[in-house]
Amino acid sequence: MRVSSDNSFSYAIYRLVPRLERGERVNVGVVVFCRPLDFLAARTGLNEERVAALWPELDLDAVRPHLEALERIAAGDAEGGPIAKLDTTARFHWLVAPSSTIIQPSAVHTGVCVDPTAQLDKLYESLVL
Repeated sequence: MRVSSDNSFSYAIYRLVPRLERGERVNVGVVVFCRPLDFLAARTGLNEERVAALWPELDLDAVRPHLEALERIAAGDAEGGPIAKLDTTARFHWLVAPSSTIIQPSAVHTGVCVDPTAQLDKLYESLVL
């Protein structure tokens, strides 16, 4: 991996939207894409207490596989299906496409980093945990 101080990256936050009409959201993941380093990764997590406070009847066991699929697709894992076979740029665009489902990506944000893995960790810790 080429490391420099000027690697541009893009990221989006994944949000669980239990009740669209209420506009309430719980951050459940983040995806980071760094084209100069051909890096794409997603990390997800589910704060069950937070989700239960907004939607007690939600079946969390039904949500987890969808979050895991986002991580597999970002990683290019064959178990992620046909989209996981696309190149990193195409996978990122698919992963951040607007969605009206229960799991929705935020707008795409940009920045500069030295190490996209460390940036993913930082974003996950500050935005999801």
